[in-house]
Amino acid sequence: MSLLAPTLQSFFTQWLVGQRRVSQHTVAAYRDTFRLLLAFAQQATGRAPSQLDWDDLDAPLITSFLEQLETKRHNSTRTRNARLAAVHSLFRFAALRHPEHAALIQRVLAIPQKRGERNLVTFLEPPEVAALLAAPNRDRRVGRRDHAMLVLAIQTGLRVSELISLNCQDARLGTGPHVRCRGKGRKERVTPLTDLTVAVLRTWLAETQGQPATPLFPGPSGKPLTRDAVALIVSKHARTASARCPSLAHKKVSPHVLRHTCAMQLLRAGVDISTIALWLGHESPQTTQIYLHADLALKERALARTTPPDAPIGRYQPPDAILAFLEAL
Repeated sequence: MSLLAPTLQSFFTQWLVGQRRVSQHTVAAYRDTFRLLLAFAQQATGRAPSQLDWDDLDAPLITSFLEQLETKRHNSTRTRNARLAAVHSLFRFAALRHPEHAALIQRVLAIPQKRGERNLVTFLEPPEVAALLAAPNRDRRVGRRDHAMLVLAIQTGLRVSELISLNCQDARLGTGPHVRCRGKGRKERVTPLTDLTVAVLRTWLAETQGQPATPLFPGPSGKPLTRDAVALIVSKHARTASARCPSLAHKKVSPHVLRHTCAMQLLRAGVDISTIALWLGHESPQTTQIYLHADLALKERALARTTPPDAPIGRYQPPDAILAFLEAL
């Protein structure tokens, strides 16, 4: 067995889990990255993954791997950069343990992230929110569960991982109603609840009669819903709601779109960016700036304030044909 295999094992067990204490989602993402990379290296070199050495994972091979992700697997630039970040993390870990490969490691670490396009965030307008919340069939228990989950997701802006990890005890519906969750980076935060959300959750909790440690939104087996299950639930009800609100047919509605919708509702209500960042659990208010770019109404109001009061209205008309010719040159 080469030096790569024990280093990769130590990277996961000692560094990621033991020292950094990263989440299971991060471990899974890094695991998938190296499964793809080792399979690609095996195909390129003809060596089994357990026989690969550091010299096999040089900068040209890593670059070819990243190109293959985009061209053959059709991964986005964002996914490509996430895979590269995992590779960089491993090579930084290896730099202290294998100084004899310092030159190779530095060349891999010098591979840059790729700049990609940043699209405007997708969010739901008030009529679309109303149609989505009315979509679940509340004559059935599963419909009442979905309705309560959608109401909570849109009002609080919880990430899907935070939503599915909620237990019944995390919804405090007494004085100062709020929901408590442990979010990204193991940061605990508290989000207040509106009267409507409290009423919906109180009805749902009375129906489920769950114990404090049982999932707030259980699946058929009583276990928490998975991320994929929530995504399917949201997309299913969005398709149903599109019959009532046709604009939904042109939007790809996901659980994260509900999070964006919460942020836009807060922004349009006049809540400042710093408060929205705290509400959503963002590490920095800079992350929340994307919602300023997405709100056209906010830009129009800013434009109305900056328009000179005596500016003439209409398009410029040249006074003469010959002047128009010269202007066009």
